[in-house]
Amino acid sequence: MPESSLVGRLLVATPVIADPNFERTVVLVLAHGEEGILGVVLNRPSTTDAADLVPGWGERAVPPPLMFLGGPVAPSAVIGLHRGGAVDLNVAPEDTDDPPDAVRLFAGSAGWGADQLASELAEQAWWVVDADADDAFTDDPGSLWRRVVARQRGTVAWFAHFPANLRAN
Repeated sequence: MPESSLVGRLLVATPVIADPNFERTVVLVLAHGEEGILGVVLNRPSTTDAADLVPGWGERAVPPPLMFLGGPVAPSAVIGLHRGGAVDLNVAPEDTDDPPDAVRLFAGSAGWGADQLASELAEQAWWVVDADADDAFTDDPGSLWRRVVARQRGTVAWFAHFPANLRAN
């Protein structure tokens, strides 16, 4: 695993990833320490309105205003993000000094133990790339994987046109 922090960077699933939970996902890394890595999947919206699950904050969800599936770890826990960082969902927006107008809410998270991600990187299951400011708040999460891959340099960009189902090619 790279020695520098991956916080704020993206883990983009390559076509060889073996875990169906992460097929064609884009994960924003939120924490990276000796214990491991924590992130949220940015491109898996659910069909449930965020306002139905997190009153107060859900009404501030950017389009599409749905609860996103942040990953398979602790799916009943919700993580809120705004452009400046994390949101304390235990405090109602009206009880904060300067509540953000635009948030994205994630049910669950993605996590790796200290050596687990290093192993998956060695297997070439992930590309580690820089995030753009709008990646976490895209209004088109269905095309995020393709767009992130397409903006990379070199051969990685070629995979933007890689079919999701090789049998349909």
